[in-house]
Amino acid sequence: MELAHYSDYAVRLVNTEEPTRGKDTLTSVEAVRDLFGPSRQAARRATDADVTRFRSVRARLRSVFEAANDGDETLAVDLLNSLLLEFPVSPQISGHDFRDDDGRPLWHMHLADHPSNATAGYAAIAAMGLAFHLTEYGVDRLGLCEAAPCRNAYLDTSTNRSRRYCSDRCATRANVAAYRARKRLEADRSPNTGLAAENAQRASANGEP
Repeated sequence: MELAHYSDYAVRLVNTEEPTRGKDTLTSVEAVRDLFGPSRQAARRATDADVTRFRSVRARLRSVFEAANDGDETLAVDLLNSLLLEFPVSPQISGHDFRDDDGRPLWHMHLADHPSNATAGYAAIAAMGLAFHLTEYGVDRLGLCEAAPCRNAYLDTSTNRSRRYCSDRCATRANVAAYRARKRLEADRSPNTGLAAENAQRASANGEP
């Protein structure tokens, strides 16, 4: 498993909240456990106290995405470094779950956390994964959706650094809104354009310059 894969942990956590819409799905220990995905063993450590702690880490991770989205690379790195210092991990070589055709382990790097609670474990993996993504692809590959009012976080892995939306749904919604705005502008301009042409014809007929 590539270490950058762990950056998905950061995106999943950040996107449990939609600030501009006033929505927050991180309201229970079950919601915390769902964030771990297949890592059910780690999820079992979660308690009600982790809900508040997860929200705190979520706000700090969103600040990283906001700084990156605003083009402030230094701030984004500083914020991420503070998380890495607070929530350390130990890289390890692992061969579990992955076998080649001959049954031999497919060795890969794995992040082993040594947490005092579920939040510390999740935060460590999310921060390290985001750090690998940032250094591998660049700070500008961390973004926030441009389809208002959505401000979900996303990781741009496109070849031409062109991603602007968190999902196809938001991209479609933004394109439809832009199309309708153009049509409204064209409709507003049409009467004025027609009036201007009519006045020009009238002036020409009267011999006016």
